[in-house]
Amino acid sequence: MSAPTLPTLFIPHGAGPCFFMDWDPADTWHRMADWLRAVPRHVGPRPQAVVVVSAHWEAPAFTVNGQADPPLLYDYGGFPPHTYELTYPVAGAPAVAARVRALLEAAGLETAEESRRGLDHGVFIPFRLIHPDADVPIVQLSLRRGLDPAEHLAAGRALAPLRREGVLIVGSGMSYHNMRRFRFDSAGLDPDSVRFDDWLTAAVTGPATARETALAHWDDAPSARAAHPREEHLLPLHVAAGAAGDDPGRRVFTDEVLASRQSAYLFGTDALAAE
Repeated sequence: MSAPTLPTLFIPHGAGPCFFMDWDPADTWHRMADWLRAVPRHVGPRPQAVVVVSAHWEAPAFTVNGQADPPLLYDYGGFPPHTYELTYPVAGAPAVAARVRALLEAAGLETAEESRRGLDHGVFIPFRLIHPDADVPIVQLSLRRGLDPAEHLAAGRALAPLRREGVLIVGSGMSYHNMRRFRFDSAGLDPDSVRFDDWLTAAVTGPATARETALAHWDDAPSARAAHPREEHLLPLHVAAGAAGDDPGRRVFTDEVLASRQSAYLFGTDALAAE
């Protein structure tokens, strides 16, 4: 019996270690945290490993963390001392890392391997909720410096065979990421975040060919640069979408936090929706 084809995901990873500290109001991040805990139910079959593309790692070539026991990288500043003592003793997957490189290189994409960098907060913070027992190995893959959307879609397409090999592909970013506009007041949502989220959801849920065209030219969208002055938090979505092939995309979560709308997307079969 062949292995089931896993979906791909784009998840919001929050703000720094936001899920593991106090906020005012106290429930600021509760809905997002609860949704992240539910991710395994959306995925269905338990993956053998996860490949995570985080917004917080850019390299000259697509670079994989090939360590068997990756450390953590506390790449955030100004948060409570206890957030720099968070642990997540997850194993790496060197064989999967090698497979990632082979697939990318077969598609003509330059790759490299990293053997010292830790998993950054775009990985270990959400996965402390998704797989709290740290019992599913993780390989982190970088963005490629230059942030070419078409190139990140191509990287996703190259990685698509992993979905049939028990490997879950996850893009970790934020669907809206304008640090200067995040706020705690009650003045309502940033209208640019609403406009961009409406466009992004329509693009993701459209036919696959139209989806790729739209995402390749995402900066032509309404309020695109207001939502993403720099696109590093969006491009993990492109990898997840590229790996989806012709599979449909759907928005599986949306939240209103720090005056912005934040959404998560799944491509392929949503096991939770099928229950």
